[in-house]
Amino acid sequence: MNVLIVDDDPTNLSLFSHLLNTIPDLSLVTSDDPVDALAWCGEQAPDLVLVDYMMPVMDGLQFLQGLRALAGCHAVPVIMITSDMQSNVRHQALQMGANDFLTKPVDKIELRARVTNLLALHKAQQQLANRAEWLADEVRAATREILLRERQAIYHLARAAEYRDPETGAHLLRMANYARLLAANLGLSVAEQELIFEAAPMHDIGKVGIADAILLKPGRFTDEEMAIMRTHSQIGADILSGSSSPLLHAASVIALTHHEKWDGSGYPNGLRGERIALHGRIVAVADVFDALTSVRPYKPAWEIDRAAALIRDSAGTHFDPACVAAFFKDWDAILDIHNTHGDP
Repeated sequence: MNVLIVDDDPTNLSLFSHLLNTIPDLSLVTSDDPVDALAWCGEQAPDLVLVDYMMPVMDGLQFLQGLRALAGCHAVPVIMITSDMQSNVRHQALQMGANDFLTKPVDKIELRARVTNLLALHKAQQQLANRAEWLADEVRAATREILLRERQAIYHLARAAEYRDPETGAHLLRMANYARLLAANLGLSVAEQELIFEAAPMHDIGKVGIADAILLKPGRFTDEEMAIMRTHSQIGADILSGSSSPLLHAASVIALTHHEKWDGSGYPNGLRGERIALHGRIVAVADVFDALTSVRPYKPAWEIDRAAALIRDSAGTHFDPACVAAFFKDWDAILDIHNTHGDP
């Protein structure tokens, strides 16, 4: 462990070095210039500092103040050595972070004992800090593993829904990418963007509860069939609800609200405006745009410009105007997603 001794008197430096030289595993660094010593501390954080109080240019208190301002040196133990018995000096030193004091002439047994004790304490503090960092790393690793398993569960649930839904996996990927782009253009945090990206593919998971005769019907629904079809929003929310997972909670909210409309004419609850969850408002734009531009059993794919015009025209009625503006904020990115993740 590195011990720095700072004293303007070379005789004192030699004496302290001689007294401490027999302590095992100790590397002594001496300096008769506190300014140079402070610069050294900025590059090589010591494990202990012995500093004299009475020095020219920079006294021990000034050195201590400068040391505590250095990165990595706020917890380095410091022993102040002084012949000044005034209590105000000690009080100032304690306020600045001095850990111990020695009075000249220094007793060799006391010096060795105080240095040994402070080094042992500092070493224990370092080990505790290292242990805490190791534990933090382990927690982060375990959290990553939990999130990975959660995402895998979401992925497999979405795959299960694909087997019953005429929509393709490419639709889910495009829609999720559109939603993430909208979230970014709305100024949401990167964490929120990723949450929406991962939760959006679950928006129609409730369709697993809809009979094939309705779900796969190639023509228009009757009023009765449409009423049944619309229950998939609540079914999806029920499937995904009740979890403490932020991802599953977001997916549940999206499943429930992505068919709501800005003017209150949507379903299942006829919510209006900002009463609709933001995640649902974002996914609504992304989902409708991709549904329009994709082939379905009941319709051909629309041209991009035609679908874009409908999205624009529906701002303030079907869609949140802010979400529509965010959708068109980076139109080249929208086109890139559409072209990169095309249907097979």
